[in-house]
Amino acid sequence: MTRGPLRLDVAVSYAVPRAGVPAAVSFRKWVAAALKNRIREADLAIRIVDAKEGRALNHHYRGKDYPTNVLSFPAELPEGLPKGVKLPLLGDLVICAPVVAREAREQGKPLAAHYAHLTVHGALHLLGWDHEDDKEAEAMEQLEREILADLGLPDPYAGE
Repeated sequence: MTRGPLRLDVAVSYAVPRAGVPAAVSFRKWVAAALKNRIREADLAIRIVDAKEGRALNHHYRGKDYPTNVLSFPAELPEGLPKGVKLPLLGDLVICAPVVAREAREQGKPLAAHYAHLTVHGALHLLGWDHEDDKEAEAMEQLEREILADLGLPDPYAGE
């Protein structure tokens, strides 16, 4: 079993029918794997949405008028906290179920493996990882491969 942070609270909410969407325990396992040896405590929320909500959020926050597979919203500490106070709040992930299902079909990947990859990818964004340039993308993709391999899952970038 993959062990993550010493204390991990992952709240998963479903705004779509649950059929075909992994259970909350799977999302928690994937987040724990992504955070393993990287953070001691974490609170985050994952919301599984439909295409309409995914599109609205992507449009509002990124100016892109289509639903995307995963959105990451890193938490910001509230103003006025005494210096040195750290909250374990990591942020929120929004995963668009119809986009994930379509991508998995198009790419010939098992649906659960694609959800795992996007959960790990989103969690790494919450930790500050990015893929704005080729060097960053290569480093982030390699880390994703390692995390997923530890979970017994295939390389999500194989064949690209």
